[in-house]
Amino acid sequence: MAQYIRINEADNVAVALQPLAAGTTIDLCGGIRLADDIPAGHKFALTNLVQGENVIKYGFPIGHVTRAVEAGRHIDHNILKTNLEGVSDYTYTPKLEELPEPPVKCSFRGFRRKSGLVGVRNQIWIIPTVGCANGIAQKLAERFSVEVAGRMGSVDAIVAFPHNYGCSQLGDDHENTRKVLRDMVLHPNAGGVLVVGLGCENNQMSAFRPMLGDFDESRIKMFEAQKVNGDEIEYGLGLLREIFAVCSHDERSAVPMSELRVGLKCGGSDGLSGITANPLLGLFSDWLVAQGGTTVLTEVPEMFGAETILMNRCESRDVFDRTVSLINNFKQYFIANNQPVYENPSPGNKAGGISTLEEKSLGCTQKCGKSIVRDVLTYADRIERHGLNLLSAPGNDLVASTALAASGCQLVLFTTGRGTPFGTFVPTLKISTNTPLFANKPNWIDFNAGVIAENEPIESVLQRFIDFVTSVIEGAPTNNERNGYREMAIFKTGVTL
Repeated sequence: MAQYIRINEADNVAVALQPLAAGTTIDLCGGIRLADDIPAGHKFALTNLVQGENVIKYGFPIGHVTRAVEAGRHIDHNILKTNLEGVSDYTYTPKLEELPEPPVKCSFRGFRRKSGLVGVRNQIWIIPTVGCANGIAQKLAERFSVEVAGRMGSVDAIVAFPHNYGCSQLGDDHENTRKVLRDMVLHPNAGGVLVVGLGCENNQMSAFRPMLGDFDESRIKMFEAQKVNGDEIEYGLGLLREIFAVCSHDERSAVPMSELRVGLKCGGSDGLSGITANPLLGLFSDWLVAQGGTTVLTEVPEMFGAETILMNRCESRDVFDRTVSLINNFKQYFIANNQPVYENPSPGNKAGGISTLEEKSLGCTQKCGKSIVRDVLTYADRIERHGLNLLSAPGNDLVASTALAASGCQLVLFTTGRGTPFGTFVPTLKISTNTPLFANKPNWIDFNAGVIAENEPIESVLQRFIDFVTSVIEGAPTNNERNGYREMAIFKTGVTL
């Protein structure tokens, strides 16, 4: 098993793949003896660095050292400072790489909806238009789950999705709430939806309903609790029975893999994220795109420092210009709120070996492979084009994962080096960057990419991962589903009345 890795020939640091003790001899750059203990995932200098000199990792600068560093010394956030600042100008220098045609076109078994979209789950969702109706929605889910226990048919879950919004919001916040709720109601993973309003909220049912367009009224039903004479729970149960009678008989059928839309997310990253799990997702993303499918990359603040790589993969000047806006608009969001643009990485990231935002971003963006960027989505937009899409959303795990699901992704692939139990409203498959995490948290982690650091060829791991993802989209539950961890969060930027 390898003890360390120099990721790119241009790098002046290497990364420990397992804990290394001071005094260990490193067979790089003519031979180096470590002067410090190096935790797994952390960096050490391969050459003597003078104060202010750039540290190179992944073949790119990830910041500069704030003091001189000798070869063999540990380099972490205490002596490494970002080079990033302000809003930037960018030049379009396209470097487009068309993916080869796959030798085999794959398929999976999913639920074809009347809209033409395909679901990988057949669930009944209860969605409140406003936080004041959360209790009603949750009570309905509890009561109806008990009522139909043992005769669910093809329905695999009945879930309420409480949230804090739908009233006392203005401008973009109000519209973002309405759009995300619309996206959820129309999501193909829901075989049926009950929308529960209160009646006096800003998000009025009469204005929300037209946002859904021409929908299947046998599967999507609505009511406002204030307008129900008597017990609103009994009334809602009656509507759920009607929905259940329709969707409990749905059946899976074979559909091409081109119908799959997958969100790419990382959280609790460590120094191995850009070496194991994220490159694995990059290969998977390229495989799915070559199949005609769609992947979506978000976490805009974690593109800072690696954004030019994405910009030069944009298929056209228009997509490039919209990517520039995606990046600079998010920087302006930080500036407008008097916050540092580059206040990243998190304490957990630093403990795991990530020292600057550039380092985090260069590892983060590997999740989207080498595919051409076909489209750029603003927050709460729905996918319109196959292939790799970029989506505007923050790095926050639950907000970003909700945004990916709302865009139309049926599944979120989530890499992590520190671990997290949560899930959004679609299956949220956790991939560990290291084996100890997988061994310690088997109730959180679904797939272990740490074996890549233990010399298993990434190509063989990719094939196992494709098989695993296929089993999930055909019905095998993820850990977040087994645990009942399903949540949603909406991006908020303005005032609350």
